[in-house]
Amino acid sequence: MGWPYIGETLKLYTENPNSFFSNRQKRYGDIFKTHILGCPCVMISSPEAVRLVLVSRAHLFKPTYPPSKEKMIGPEAIFFHQGAYHSGLKKLVQASFLPSAIRGTVSEIENIVLKLIPTWNNCTICTLQEMKRYAFDVAMISALGDQHDLEMEGIKNLYQCLEKGYNSMPLDLPGTPFRKAMKARKLLNEALRRLIEKRRESGKHGGGLLGVFLGAEDEKHNQLSVAQIADNIIGVIFAAHDTTASVLTWVLKYLHDNVNLLDAVTKEQEEIQRKLFEANRGLTWDDTRRMPLTGRVIQETLRSASILSFTFREAVQDVEFEGYFIPKGWKVLPLFRTIHNNADFFPQPEKFDPSRFEVPPRPNTYMPFGNGVHACPGSELAKLETLILLHHLTTSCRPWKWSTVALKASGYRVFLVNSKSRWQVVGDEDGIQYGPFPVPKRGLPIKVIPRNRNEP
Repeated sequence: MGWPYIGETLKLYTENPNSFFSNRQKRYGDIFKTHILGCPCVMISSPEAVRLVLVSRAHLFKPTYPPSKEKMIGPEAIFFHQGAYHSGLKKLVQASFLPSAIRGTVSEIENIVLKLIPTWNNCTICTLQEMKRYAFDVAMISALGDQHDLEMEGIKNLYQCLEKGYNSMPLDLPGTPFRKAMKARKLLNEALRRLIEKRRESGKHGGGLLGVFLGAEDEKHNQLSVAQIADNIIGVIFAAHDTTASVLTWVLKYLHDNVNLLDAVTKEQEEIQRKLFEANRGLTWDDTRRMPLTGRVIQETLRSASILSFTFREAVQDVEFEGYFIPKGWKVLPLFRTIHNNADFFPQPEKFDPSRFEVPPRPNTYMPFGNGVHACPGSELAKLETLILLHHLTTSCRPWKWSTVALKASGYRVFLVNSKSRWQVVGDEDGIQYGPFPVPKRGLPIKVIPRNRNEP
């Protein structure tokens, strides 16, 4: 159970996550206990047990987060509820993330990409931070719709302050990231209150999830409180931001490490680009449905990286479980990462192989977005924004061949490109760090250099 209060939290966030879970699984089996983020926890890692907790006996295990996380996001967020309140909210949230709802955002997301990529020229960038910029702007469109409200910039700044304290130790002391984040959370609630009242008074609900919430009020004459709307808006931004940015960073890492696969993805995207050029138009939803290989790369990235290593549930009563006794109030954590790296379900799990998804995986063995009634409703949006970014990245910064180039005082792995830019991955360091989800070391630094006009 680790140290008092701290438990094994520091080990979880400093060790390679694959090693952290696999070492304990080998020692104790598919079910074991630990203590992380201030909570006693039971960890499970068999598909049958995960289905039991998330689907067939989900009523015995309520969704929950550590208390510090609930304070940050807000107690009214959909993640923390069951029953009628959860069902009503889920219908509204799903309505804003259905393919029919997000297909109209393709051009908006594409515009974000087209503005972002040129800012990388002649800079060494942290891929993770740039992907956070991108994912955050997409999340804001999804949550709030209209980005021209005067309050929007203030909301962005407050959220970024909140995010810095989200994965800090929950020490409510002056000067700590947690205390600063909680202050930002109060100000964020006030900013969202002003925005909600403004849209209610004007009758212009706007787009995104906020527009869906306000529209439902008019139809049912059942007004959600400001706290309920604010907590769920913040929750959606949290869910859509860091996780997607981490996935995007891993996609670039895996493509960098698998050059033949990158060539194949580029070929698929260039064929789409050729058709767009002939028709003189931008990407559409239908175009993104014609990217089968790129889609499988995303699927394999979600499996291999397993950004969502686990999810939190809490036993609502004492539970007998596979010969073990789980006390009421203990957290139960289904380990998606362990299942995704099980050789019985995914042969050679350490190998990055998108072809494994040419046939559907065995049920309950592939759960990058969770499972059951609390599965992530934004999965289609996450895939969409990844497809759009990869389309423009592979066709405008396309690696053509790569080699090791000796540079003074360092050895950089360098991509040579035959398109508009030269894309260099700075350094030669492998490994994983938390940021707060598992990502490549140092957030995968790269450098993009515009190509010379006279360069072949």
